[in-house]
Amino acid sequence: MEIRIINENKKQFIDLLLLADESESMVDKYLERGEMFALYDNGLKSICVVTMESCDTCEIKNIATYEKYHGMGYGSKLIKYISAFYKDKYKTMIVGTGDVPKSIRFYEKNGFCLHHRIHNFFTDNYDHPMFEDGVQLVDMVYLKKELKGGL
Repeated sequence: MEIRIINENKKQFIDLLLLADESESMVDKYLERGEMFALYDNGLKSICVVTMESCDTCEIKNIATYEKYHGMGYGSKLIKYISAFYKDKYKTMIVGTGDVPKSIRFYEKNGFCLHHRIHNFFTDNYDHPMFEDGVQLVDMVYLKKELKGGL
């Protein structure tokens, strides 16, 4: 297994990025300002984009694993890696996700705790209804994780 930082041609991963965020225009808002990480294990398995939101907070804007590799630990390995990567640069890592129990459990399992919510985020910012695990996404739920070290 290898994790690479991707500095160029980030759009070549758009098929995977769109699994986590269906709107290419939304992805375009953070893709170039974010740092991209790609996890390879006999081929590409997962991708993650992290942005700086303040001097002490970074945000996972997009993390996706090809569906056939779900449940194999690749997303968790990527979060563990980026948490270690940023532990001396930021105090806090945040992530926003749909209000879906499976997604929230995934982040909680990886050290995040519920922080706040943005009501109607998905209905206000996307031009079509979005669904995950059969649940229509309405609110964005934010979780946070304290990183060791920090500034």
